[in-house]
Amino acid sequence: MRVLGIDPGLTRCGVGIVDVRADRRATLVHVTVIRTPPTMALEERLLAVGTGIEALLDEHGPAVVAIERVFAQHNLRTVMGTAQVSGVALHAAAKRGLAVGLHTPSEVKAAITGYGSADKKQVQAMVARILGLAEAPKPADAADALAIAICHAWRGGPVAPDAGGATAALTPAQQAWRAAERSGRTSAAPRKLAR
Repeated sequence: MRVLGIDPGLTRCGVGIVDVRADRRATLVHVTVIRTPPTMALEERLLAVGTGIEALLDEHGPAVVAIERVFAQHNLRTVMGTAQVSGVALHAAAKRGLAVGLHTPSEVKAAITGYGSADKKQVQAMVARILGLAEAPKPADAADALAIAICHAWRGGPVAPDAGGATAALTPAQQAWRAAERSGRTSAAPRKLAR
């Protein structure tokens, strides 16, 4: 399965693409960081990030898209920029009929390192090891995007609409995870961001 992972950000948006086999072996396809300067108008920054994501979707043809889920931070401006870029990425994926999975930072850390509170260096080291790279891609946003893509494939997130029996091929643990996610979506009440 080819997964395009996105670490959303307005100044630096990490995008990583991996091919993951059924035996969980992952191969690097492409990794980059889409950058926009803070001096540029917001709508132009979003256009630049969106255009970059769309070009990568069209060039590499992933089956699914995985995006880091926006979470509350003390810096409201950072949260807003991250949410806006996530919206642009969701739009680009939906326009192409691609399934999208959203993953929290702790979920990604747990999938990659086995520990939900791992630090960035641990995640970067494991991404390099999983992909057989001599060193982790830089900056951290690039490695994070790859971690998000790998997490999605390993956790059995949404699959391509035409993937046929792909859901049936999930391990029992992945099936249980997916069932828990579904029940969590239906029972969870919306929460407000802390200000």
